[in-house]
Amino acid sequence: MALCEFKVFRGAIILPLALLLVFSLVLPGCKKAEQEFTFAFLTDIHVQPEKQAAEGMKKAIVEVNKLKPDFVITGGDQIMDALSQSAERAGAQYGLFAETSAGFNMPVYNTIGNHEHFGWDEENSGVNPEHSEFGKGMFLNRMGVVNGQPSDKPYHSFDHKGWHFMILDSVGRRESGNYYGFVDEAQMRWITEDLSKVDKKTPICISVHIPFITAMTQLRSGSTAPNSPGIVITNSKQVLGLYAGHNLKLVLQGHLHFLEDIYVNGIHFITGGAVSANWWDGPRNGMEEGFLLVECEGDSIEWEYVDFGWNVEPAEKK
Repeated sequence: MALCEFKVFRGAIILPLALLLVFSLVLPGCKKAEQEFTFAFLTDIHVQPEKQAAEGMKKAIVEVNKLKPDFVITGGDQIMDALSQSAERAGAQYGLFAETSAGFNMPVYNTIGNHEHFGWDEENSGVNPEHSEFGKGMFLNRMGVVNGQPSDKPYHSFDHKGWHFMILDSVGRRESGNYYGFVDEAQMRWITEDLSKVDKKTPICISVHIPFITAMTQLRSGSTAPNSPGIVITNSKQVLGLYAGHNLKLVLQGHLHFLEDIYVNGIHFITGGAVSANWWDGPRNGMEEGFLLVECEGDSIEWEYVDFGWNVEPAEKK
C-alpha cells in the first residue's frame, strides 16, 4: 500500500514538472510570435481621376493585401492636390481616395501631407479662408478618422504589440500662404503629454510627411547645399529633442519621392519613396512605384521597398 501511495505521489510530481517543461518551451515562442509583426508604409499616392492613378493605387492595395501586414500607415499626399483646387475638385479627390482605400483588408492610419491642405493657395484655388473645410479641415473631416470617429487634430498615436506609433503633422503655413516644414507649439505640447504616458523602454515609430532630415539635396546638389524650408521640418531639432530619454527607433517620412535610410544614434530615418513614383508618369530617377514593408521584432526593424508592378510609359519630353 505504501508503495502504491509512493507511485501516486511520484506521478503527481512528474506530471506538473512535465507540464512546466512544455509551457517553458512553448510560451517564449508564443510571446516572441506576439511581438513580431509587419506593417506597410504607403506615401505620396497622389490619387486623381487622371493618369489611371486610381488603378495604380488599386494595384498597390492588391499587393499590400497579399503581404497581410497588421496595418497600413499612409505618409501624406494621398491625393494629387487640394492646395490650389476648388472645393469640387478637392472633394472629388478625397472621395476617390476614400472609395479606393476601402479595398485595404486592414486598418489604415493617415498622415497629413502638404497637398491635403485645402485652399491654402488662395490665388489659384479661389477658396475663401472662411470656408468650413479650409486648410486642415477637409483632411480632418474626410481622412482624419481615429477609432472610427473624425479627429479634431491632424495627429494622434496608437499602440501595437509593444510599439508606440505617433502620426504627426509636419506642415505649417506662412502668412504668404506657402507651406513649409514645421511642427507647431500645440502639437509639441501634445507630443510631450503623449510621451509622458509611454514607458521609456517602449520602441517608438513616428510618421511625418515632410522629413526631419534627408541627404537628397546634398546628393543631388553637393555636400554644402542647404535644404529649403519646404523640404524639411525647420524646427526638427526641437521636436526630436522631445524624444530624449525615450526609445525612438523609426521615423517614416515622405514628400520627396525619394528612397533613403539614414541610420543615426540608433534611429532609422526612412524616406519611403512614392507609390506614384514620378506622379504617375513612370519611375522617378530610377525609383519605381512602390511602398515600404516594415518588419518589427522586439525593438528591431527590417524593411524592404516593394515594387508592386505598375508600369507606364514615361511622359514624352516637349
